[in-house]
Amino acid sequence: MAELNPVHKKDNLRLLRRALRLTQKEFIARFLSSPDGKPMMSIATLSNLESKDGPRLNEVILAVSESLGIDSMLFSMPSEEFAEKIYILLPEDAGRAMKKNSAKKGNISQLLNRLTMYFAEQIFEKRLKKGDKIESDRVLAAKLGVGRSAIREALKVLDVLGMIDIRPGQGTYISNNETNFFIIPLSWSLFLNGSQIDNIVEVRNILEVRAAYLAAERMDEECLGKLYDISHRIHTAYARRDFKDFLDADLEFHICIAESSGNQVIYSMIQTISNLMRHVSGSGMVDEKQLQEIHEEHQKIYGLILAGDSSKAMKAMKEHLDKSTCRYNYR
Repeated sequence: MAELNPVHKKDNLRLLRRALRLTQKEFIARFLSSPDGKPMMSIATLSNLESKDGPRLNEVILAVSESLGIDSMLFSMPSEEFAEKIYILLPEDAGRAMKKNSAKKGNISQLLNRLTMYFAEQIFEKRLKKGDKIESDRVLAAKLGVGRSAIREALKVLDVLGMIDIRPGQGTYISNNETNFFIIPLSWSLFLNGSQIDNIVEVRNILEVRAAYLAAERMDEECLGKLYDISHRIHTAYARRDFKDFLDADLEFHICIAESSGNQVIYSMIQTISNLMRHVSGSGMVDEKQLQEIHEEHQKIYGLILAGDSSKAMKAMKEHLDKSTCRYNYR
């Protein structure tokens, strides 16, 4: 299971309700009502919890978990993993319904790509901007030549991913962060196509080599400070032989270099790919010799970036990644 994080709770609660095909009113009736059938929460409160979090979120999650007989900690899983795995852990009748829905993932994936490309084109052509209301599901269905129900399902996914904002009774709006349309589709595609690990690693390596070059060329003081702190943490973890902290800092080291490149797309893509690799790779550590090698390679890369030597920093990163491919098991 991936690393748990409570920030995923509200999104996963909404995912579960929709996967069970329950309206907010039906969800309250099933999970949040007193023995005499009186609702213990208003629809407005539940809607607010699903979209913005709130002090009663844990209360709802505990009630739902107890009713379904599942571990409440599951709601802290990354939403992509929650959506793919939760049906296995639900009671048999609910699990079957969700599994049946998940069989449509391929068609939904294709429609997601079409929708995101459509919205991206609208943004590029200045017909849409962040915060704008989008067309109705009826209009979108007609334009894309698919059923309204399929459009609604795809829009729900885009809402959970943060690309759009579905406001009950008001309509659907472009996220205030319109760059999500150019980054999140990659994330979704990578998680749906985790079998293409070799290709994904190849893309990551190309991006990281370029990031090292740009980081050394840019020499941003704030980013260099963060990189120094992470390098110090790596050194400390190495000295203590703390494999877990070393690996965590290793990931942060690469992401920080991507941030230091000053290229937001490179930074976001490396973040996405790094999160995917957490799901599909082994620990990557075989023995202390490899720990030493990685430590030395990191120190070399950091030193060259600090020195502002773009070409050598790029070369050092390529050598490091080539060796890392042999250390990690991506199958």
